[in-house]
Amino acid sequence: MTHDDTAIEGPFEGLTPAEGLDLLRTGGITVEGRLTAASNATLYCTVSDGSRSAACVYKPVAGERPLWDFPDGTLAGREVAAHAVSEALGWAVVPPTVHRDGPFGEGMAQLWVHGDTTVDLVALSRETDNAALRRMAVFDAVINNSDRKIGHLLPTPQGHLYGCDHGVSFAEDYKLRTVLWQWQGSPLPDDAMVGLERLRDLLADPDSTVARELDRHLTGPEVYAVHARVDLLIGHRIHPYPAPDWPAVPWPPV
Repeated sequence: MTHDDTAIEGPFEGLTPAEGLDLLRTGGITVEGRLTAASNATLYCTVSDGSRSAACVYKPVAGERPLWDFPDGTLAGREVAAHAVSEALGWAVVPPTVHRDGPFGEGMAQLWVHGDTTVDLVALSRETDNAALRRMAVFDAVINNSDRKIGHLLPTPQGHLYGCDHGVSFAEDYKLRTVLWQWQGSPLPDDAMVGLERLRDLLADPDSTVARELDRHLTGPEVYAVHARVDLLIGHRIHPYPAPDWPAVPWPPV
C-alpha cells in the first residue's frame, strides 16, 4: 500500500512529496525567520535549486536543548526516522523530511505544510470517526511519540492530515503521550493492520530505507523497541492504553 502523491501535492507549493524530498536534499537553504514558540531552534526557511522553491523548517542539531531522557544531539535524526516509518506504513503522516547540512550545521529539514486554517484543531483532535486521525494514533504508538499536541496536527485543504514535531520519539521505554486517546483499547482497523504488517516486513529487511534510517539515527535498543512495539500491536490488535506511571497527555495539550 502506498500513498498517492498527486492527491496531496498542494501543501508543498506544487511539488509532489517525492519532488520535495529531492529539493530538500539538493537545494540551498535560506533562513527567513525563527519560530520563537518552539523550545529548540526552529527556523523558517526557503529551499531552492534555481528552478524549484518551497518553504521548509530547518532544525539544526546545534540548536537542540539537552533533555534528561534523550541522548544529546539526536532529535533531528529522530524526526527523519519518523518520516521513514511514516513512509514504510504507507500513510504519509510526516511531511518530506531529510537530515542534511544547513546554514548552522547538520540538522533536520522538513517541507512546510500549507495547512487549512479554517479547521478547528481542538474539534479535530476529538473526532472518533476520522480514519486519518486514527492512523496517526497508530503511528504515534509505533514511534512511541511523547509529544502529540493538538497544534502538531496539520490538516490540508486537499483533505490530507500531516503531523509534525516528532523529535522526542523512539525512546526505549514506553512514553506514549498524546491527545489522541479516544480509541484506547479498541480493535485496530483493517487498514492499520495492513500498514503495520507492511512495516514489519520492511523492518526485517536490512536494505530497506526504514531499516537503514532507524539504524542510522537510533540506538540499538531503540531499534529493537520499534520491532517489539510493531509485533505487540499486530499480536494484540488493539490501540494501546496510557502508561500508569507516565503522564498520558502532553502539557500544554495545544
